[in-house]
Amino acid sequence: MSAELLTRDTIHLSEVKRASPDRSAPQLQLLALETGFSPETHFFVQNSVSENSRRAYLSDLREFERGGGSIPASPETVAEHLAQNAGRLSVATLVRRLASLSKAHDTRGLPNPTRSPLVRATLRGVKRTYGCAQHQAKPLLLSELIQVLGATGDKPKDVRDRALLLIGFAGALRRSELVGLNLNNVEHVRQGMIMHLRHSKSDQEARGQKIGIPLARGQWCPVAALEAWLAISSISDGPIFRPVDRHGRVHDGRLSGEAVGEIVRQRVSAAGLDPSGYSGHSLRAGLATSAAQRRVPTWTIRAQTRHASDAMLSRYIRDGELFTHNAAGALF
Repeated sequence: MSAELLTRDTIHLSEVKRASPDRSAPQLQLLALETGFSPETHFFVQNSVSENSRRAYLSDLREFERGGGSIPASPETVAEHLAQNAGRLSVATLVRRLASLSKAHDTRGLPNPTRSPLVRATLRGVKRTYGCAQHQAKPLLLSELIQVLGATGDKPKDVRDRALLLIGFAGALRRSELVGLNLNNVEHVRQGMIMHLRHSKSDQEARGQKIGIPLARGQWCPVAALEAWLAISSISDGPIFRPVDRHGRVHDGRLSGEAVGEIVRQRVSAAGLDPSGYSGHSLRAGLATSAAQRRVPTWTIRAQTRHASDAMLSRYIRDGELFTHNAAGALF
């Protein structure tokens, strides 16, 4: 692709390229086995965790080593690492860093310092001092989604983005699931479409999941939007959501997960809304929150979002029902 054809869309929204392995980094040590095992065994051990989790673990171990730590680590070293990074890093990041260190020790059969009373007490102190509320993506509610869709045009990129927003919302899809869709994952049925997900965060063993995308009345039907994109892009195989250059040409490859958040923020801003707080997760959160506001039963919402329990879904339900049967609202 020539340089003059590259736009924000094709630079930022094309598939993320994986950096070549740094042999000096601890990434080959995360799930390391002792010598004597076959390459096949090493391969399957490495794939016992998802690629995203593996990247996060390896990043954590690099930072731990840069701070002077090493594997195996003592409880005192880990506790000091937490204390030195408290306030600079979020509690969620520190918890994940402990999980990475725990994984690195357990796979070697080493004593696990993260389970020591010293490390646990240090983490409790960090949580009490800084709080442990997690940052949540702002949900793109149905009313806002309609406003966003109304601000789109008729260019190929507009058609693509309408399909991406509607399918992501209606399917409550994670960004990785959305950009991972291939044409052969779509099954047309009388009621709409069935999306066959081969891999997802909630299906780590790749058993496969099915998501129903129903036909909708009115202007904004996700099924019709996807059909319009497939027609204008002439996609007959492979990835569904692809980069589009400034001339409206559709390129090979697929959008990256980061692209979904970029598209959401760009489209929200174009509709005159403040893009702050929106991300690729806003479509999934928007479906769950909008459904909760309309008093849809939690089991029905979970069937679409694929949350394992009501407890996992509860933050969306709470946010969606803040003003339903509100005690203050009954007084004013």
